[in-house]
Order: sequence, then structure tokens, then C-alpha cells
Amino acid sequence: MLQPISCNGYDIFFNEDGYTRLREYLEQKNHSKVFILTDENTHQHCLSHFMANMPADFTAEVIEIEAGEIHKNIETCSQVWQVLSEMGADRKSVLINVGGGVVTDLGGFVASTFMRGIDFVNIPTSLLAMVDASVGGKTGVDLGALKNQVGVINVPDILIVDTDMLRTLPPEQMRSGLAEMLKHGLIYDENYWNAFLDLSAFQLDDLDTLIRDSIIIKNKIVMQDPREAGLRKTLNFGHTLGHAIESYFLQNPDKPTLLHGEAIAIGMILETFLSAELEGFPHEKLEQVTSVILSYFRKVEIETEDLEHIIAYLKYDKKNSHGNINFVLLKDIGSPVIDVRTDNEKILRSFAYYKIQDI
Repeated sequence: MLQPISCNGYDIFFNEDGYTRLREYLEQKNHSKVFILTDENTHQHCLSHFMANMPADFTAEVIEIEAGEIHKNIETCSQVWQVLSEMGADRKSVLINVGGGVVTDLGGFVASTFMRGIDFVNIPTSLLAMVDASVGGKTGVDLGALKNQVGVINVPDILIVDTDMLRTLPPEQMRSGLAEMLKHGLIYDENYWNAFLDLSAFQLDDLDTLIRDSIIIKNKIVMQDPREAGLRKTLNFGHTLGHAIESYFLQNPDKPTLLHGEAIAIGMILETFLSAELEGFPHEKLEQVTSVILSYFRKVEIETEDLEHIIAYLKYDKKNSHGNINFVLLKDIGSPVIDVRTDNEKILRSFAYYKIQDI
């Protein structure tokens, strides 16, 4: 059995142990009403598995939202708040978020703001949500194409990581979560990074420990800096350019929609290149990082005319301050540097580096 992880104000439990703790929690708290938030995909593929692990007399109202990042917005929140009100939710109710990062981000924000805050539980169903989105207390929604512009930091009462949920996940969604696991190795632990140099050696059943180790890395960082005053910024490695690419592709009807991890994978290559240019990151490791990421993620066509629009999105990055665009870069694997500034010429060179890579 995987041991629980203690976080700031809540615990993360794994697999069967998680449902045991959840049943105990619900019995102890005796909420007035239990609500379950899902999207259409997790309702179809994951809800029955969740219900099978609950007591026979367990009852809850299910609220379903449309799937996809495009629905992670205030309009969807308003609809969920309205449904909660109509179904008689009060301050003693609890919201159980069963879904990927959109559901846990949005559900956490809805719960944190409904009647000034009700209890919530996160049960992430995607690899990305397990290792990143649902860990650390960040909740929120997008503002148009701008990622996570509205939200609060608030933690669930319990977080359950049930890796059986991953069996229903399409391969591209698994890869999306892998991007954040690779990031955790790059910013924190070279030994952990090295474990992914040949992921084909791992089967789903062998991923439990790697998932737990990834969560431990993120949790260690968050515990030291819960409000992102310094160290927690390192978790944004790959995200400054990655979010800009994701936002641009999301709002452009002529571009394919990128999953979060797909965009962050590009961002990590670009920002590792900037690390070599600005922080002396070893060139042979730049080549290794590039090769490993491109072995798992398809190369995305980014046209020259796209670049000015992507760069324009950088001004909305949440790490910025006083009008400056701040990057997280690497001196070496496991040695991040925060608040690094650069110019557009070097950013364009990073895209040129990405463009010439063989698939």
C-alpha cells in the first residue's frame, strides 16, 4: 500500500486506502448534502468505479459539466452555482470533484466561493490532475483564452489518487500528465528525471511509485512556499512560453487545440534552450532533454507568423511583475533559477531551435 502524503491542511491518500478514508470522513462530517461534480467523460467512464467503492446506501446529487478546457470559465461556474442553489446546497454541503484538471480546478473554485466556502474533495481521474492540477491548492478558471486568470488558493479536505482511473485514459491524456512529471525531475531531482529516459520499460501498474514520487516533489515545493513568493515559481518551468502557446492555439480556429501537457512539453524545450543561452545549462543535457521530450510528444508546427501573437500572450503570465516577463530557467537539472528576463531575439531563437529538431 502506498503511504499517504501530508500536505498543508489536507492529506493525499492512494487507491483503496483513499476510499476507506473518504467513507470515514463523510460519516464523521455528516454533511447536509453530498454533490459530485463530473464532466461528460468522467461521468461515463469513472463515476461507476467511484460509486462501486462507496457504501450501498451512499447517495449524492451528480452535476455534469461539458468536457474540455474551453468550458473552464466563469460561465460554467455560474451554472454550477445555480444548480447547487436549486438543489438546496447549504454551507454544510460537500462537493466531490471527480475528473481531470478542469473539474478539480473549477470545482475547487466553485466550492471555495459558494456561500463563501463549502467543503470539497478532489478525486483526480487524469495523470495530469493527479501529479499537478489537483495538488497544491490552486483553483480557478480561464478568462477567455488566458489560462487561470481568476481563482483562489484553497485546499480540499481530502485528495484521493486512484490509479485504476487511468485505465480509461486515452494515450494522449497520459502523455499530457507525463509532461508535468518530467518537469518535476528537471526542476528538482535528476535521478527522478533519469527514471523517464526510457518510459517504455514501465507499465501502468509500475507507475504508482513514480506518480507518488512526483506528487512528493510538488508537495515539498508547495509546503515551503504555499503562496508562490519564491520557490513555488519553479513549478512554472516550461509554462511561460507553454501557456502562451496553449492560449494562442486555443483561441485560433485554424490551429489544433493543444492539451496542456503538449503545450508545456514545447515550453520546456524552448525554456531549456534559453537556459543554455542565459544560465549555462550544459549543451549535451539540452540535447538530451529535447530528445526525450520529442520521443513522447509529437512535434507541433508553429509558423513564423504565429510567433508575434504567441509572444504577445507572454504579458499575461502570472509570474510577471512591474511590467517585466519573468522566466524560470535551469542552471542544471535540479537547479532552477527564478525571475530571469530575456529579450524577444533570444525567444525567437528558441523557436528556431525547436523548428529544426528532427521528429
